[in-house]
Amino acid sequence: MTTYTSAEVKAHNTADSCWVIHNDGVFDMTSFVQDHPGGEEYILDNAGKDITQLMKDELSHTHSEGAYEMMDDFRVGTLDTSSSSSTSSGLQQRAHVKSVQSSGDDEDYLKPTDLAADKKTKFLDLSKPLLWQLWNSDFSKAFYLEQVHIPRHLSRPAQIFGAPYLEVFTKTPWYMIPIFWLPIIAYNVKRSLETGFAVDQVALYFLSGMALWTLAEYVIHRFLFHLDDLLPDSTAWLTLHFLLHGIHHYLPMDRLRLVMPPALAVALAFPLNALGHSIFADSQAYAVMAGAFFGYVLYDMTHFFLHHSNQPFAHFREMKTYHLAHHYKNFQGGYGITSKIWDKVFNTELVL
Repeated sequence: MTTYTSAEVKAHNTADSCWVIHNDGVFDMTSFVQDHPGGEEYILDNAGKDITQLMKDELSHTHSEGAYEMMDDFRVGTLDTSSSSSTSSGLQQRAHVKSVQSSGDDEDYLKPTDLAADKKTKFLDLSKPLLWQLWNSDFSKAFYLEQVHIPRHLSRPAQIFGAPYLEVFTKTPWYMIPIFWLPIIAYNVKRSLETGFAVDQVALYFLSGMALWTLAEYVIHRFLFHLDDLLPDSTAWLTLHFLLHGIHHYLPMDRLRLVMPPALAVALAFPLNALGHSIFADSQAYAVMAGAFFGYVLYDMTHFFLHHSNQPFAHFREMKTYHLAHHYKNFQGGYGITSKIWDKVFNTELVL
């Protein structure tokens, strides 16, 4: 492995080339900077420097054992210590296996998984299409739930089917959500106005629909996506669970499998829309459902950007930390994405 001097590492101190030193190892963190959950400034402020002590400092920025394990994937060399008093401790090549209940911070999710080491778990081979592996497996429910909630990370989108003409239907870029749903929202507002509803009345029921969505968001996430205890112990049900939500916990940073595909969202919207029209008169229901669908769009946009951007507002910075704790610390709580309101009501709030 290449040896670098401190001066050589120090020269890589920008977002375009960001290196750090840890335990006499040299790491190229350039691809990690933009999506660092604590903000890119945490890395850039220490670019070109030795971060060994900083990573140990729990007051400034705690790190889990998984964070240390996965740093190996960014290693590009070792530090020349011939003229330094530092001693080399090395880094062991270890698998990315992280306890969901561990006490580390959310930074682990950007580290690529060591595919060869990960195969030792005898779960899914990330280098091959995932769906057929799971369908042809004999995993027990307990083993599946344990493994699917241990986050892995790939630098590329995972393969679901393998065939390119099918793979395209499994990928949903974030901007497809407003493109698909805003015309449907506009149509519902138009239908509500056509019934003779005044603009202020439409606005009131629209806002009511947005408020009701926050409850739907919680209920769907907790009682449908995380119906783990009631999940039948069969391959077919485990595969359905994986496609519905398991893949998001398994590969939480896959940008193209993060927002809800329109086909799945429409399937969930049909019963919600029917419920809305059964509770409210049509004039009211169109406005309520327009608000609920708009709330969904805000939810999915929030969800995506909690994973993939630095948040300028305090509320969303807090929700980013909160949601990543759902992924990396305890998936059996913290079901709210846009807020903690219903977690507080139903006593499922994560205490960080």
